[in-house]
Amino acid sequence: MDQAEAKHLFEPTGDFQCLHEFLPAARAKLSDHIWGYLVGATETETTLRRNRMALDSLALRPRVCVDVSKVELGTTLFGRRLRLPVMLAPVGSLESFHPGGAATAGRAASAFGVPIMVSSVTAPGLEEAAAAAPGPKIFQLYVRGDNAWVDDVVKRAVDSGYDAFAITVDTAAYSRRERDITGRFVKPWRAVATGQSYQASFNWDNVKHFKDKHSIPLILKGIGTGEDAALCCEHGVDGVYVSNHGGRQLDHGRGSMDVLPEVMAAVRGRAKVIVDGSICRGTDIVKAIALGADAVAIGRMYCYALAADGDAGVHKMLELLEHELGVAMALSGARSLGELHPGYVFRNAPVVTQPHAHSAFPLLQTTPEFRG
Repeated sequence: MDQAEAKHLFEPTGDFQCLHEFLPAARAKLSDHIWGYLVGATETETTLRRNRMALDSLALRPRVCVDVSKVELGTTLFGRRLRLPVMLAPVGSLESFHPGGAATAGRAASAFGVPIMVSSVTAPGLEEAAAAAPGPKIFQLYVRGDNAWVDDVVKRAVDSGYDAFAITVDTAAYSRRERDITGRFVKPWRAVATGQSYQASFNWDNVKHFKDKHSIPLILKGIGTGEDAALCCEHGVDGVYVSNHGGRQLDHGRGSMDVLPEVMAAVRGRAKVIVDGSICRGTDIVKAIALGADAVAIGRMYCYALAADGDAGVHKMLELLEHELGVAMALSGARSLGELHPGYVFRNAPVVTQPHAHSAFPLLQTTPEFRG
């Protein structure tokens, strides 16, 4: 990003000029049930809050007198060049936020130059979502059958042009999301879900079968310890995806950014590392990359943008995130993602905002529904 590009980025135009503006626009278009599904987490929602606390307790250590007249924000992941080290995380029932679902979100991601990770439980389906997203893309699977069933889905993904294949491994049991339960809301895909026993029994033997049979890069999503990250590498997994499902699975877990350092120590460069968990600001991305991640995934943030304004909203959200990242990189004194390292981060900084789903956007705090 040179100075001319920076000047353009400093002059946002259009209806959305700050990331937090997508939230009230999305809330106005979504029913109470769908809004609760989007912002909620499991039981006490402690893990969700710890995701944000883990990010907020990291402070940046900026370096000065560095020529940052040009800042490179791009990277390469699984053989594809990305405009930002960002992907759209897999989210179930995207069609609840916009009729086009993953096709609409994927179209925006491809137009911008980042991947979408398409969930196996969102419309319009594997092939249709791929057709709408000619850029980089990854398919994510909830296991609902035996190895032969998985093999068939992998073949479909390969034939449709996906660059990598992710299997979610932190959903051995359905969590209790009390916002949904209290509202007596059953998400569409859960109402017809079958084969959960296959997810519950998925193990390292299944991972070995995948690696023995398929050449497409394999990502395991839902890694929460260094021990399991090491096992991923021992089994030849190509991508270690640090995630607690946005706080939507195990309650009282650690924040993803608290987990990331031990995962990096276990991986030791043997696999790509992706992390999610309340990442929604440019400074969040700087922190994740500085601590070793190759890319971050964003979930709720792009869903707000999708609900607010479809593919145009998602594209604009990515532009604003790019703007924030470019500013944060320049002010940190880093000219490229490769220059970031743990020395740019100070751990255990005081947290100044009580963490909750929207605490990254304090300007929303004057609105009662966004107080947490």
